[in-house]
Amino acid sequence: MTVLITGANRGIGHALFCTYQQRGDVIGTHRAPDDGAMLELDVTETASHQKLAEKLNDTPLDLLVCNAGIYLDKGQSLSDGFPADMWADSFAANVTGVFLTVQHLLPNLHKAGGAKIAIISSQMASHERAPGGSYIYRASKAAALNLGRNLAADLRPQGIAIGIYHPGWVRTDMGGGAADISVDEAAAGLVARFDALSIETTGCFETWDGRRHPF
Repeated sequence: MTVLITGANRGIGHALFCTYQQRGDVIGTHRAPDDGAMLELDVTETASHQKLAEKLNDTPLDLLVCNAGIYLDKGQSLSDGFPADMWADSFAANVTGVFLTVQHLLPNLHKAGGAKIAIISSQMASHERAPGGSYIYRASKAAALNLGRNLAADLRPQGIAIGIYHPGWVRTDMGGGAADISVDEAAAGLVARFDALSIETTGCFETWDGRRHPF
């Protein structure tokens, strides 16, 4: 089994990378130059995706974890914050980056047969839970959720299952020190979710600990 994880150099992505290292072949990506099992990928750049696809060549991928993402608008003020370039940068990483990753690595997923794609979204994507604030991050993660649901419909006939996941409120640079769970707890829960994902459950939106999340 070969797994590829984007944004695997820190936080939840790195915890997932370390977990899968113990189980078999895993490839991580980060924006820095290639370093062992970490390959260079800037998810916002089409040319970077093309280079990664060329490096992987015909390598079959059983699981693609679209984890790379940014949260730039924490603490922004509605009255004078949320500048246009922050919107553009966030959507480039959190939405377009997911699509480009799937698009460029689809041949590798097809080669595996019965492959899976996991998209790390957030409970902040839910339109049923909308307490306000963090407009850019919420909107980008909602778009990633919508993207995953529609990709699931298109890829189901090709035998590729897609799951969208809330990783929990995790103690990382993004989540902060007051968050509920550690990266190891999040990774263990997410790996269990990825294992359980099947073509019958494709398009699911679930929490790290196995609960269905409201859309």
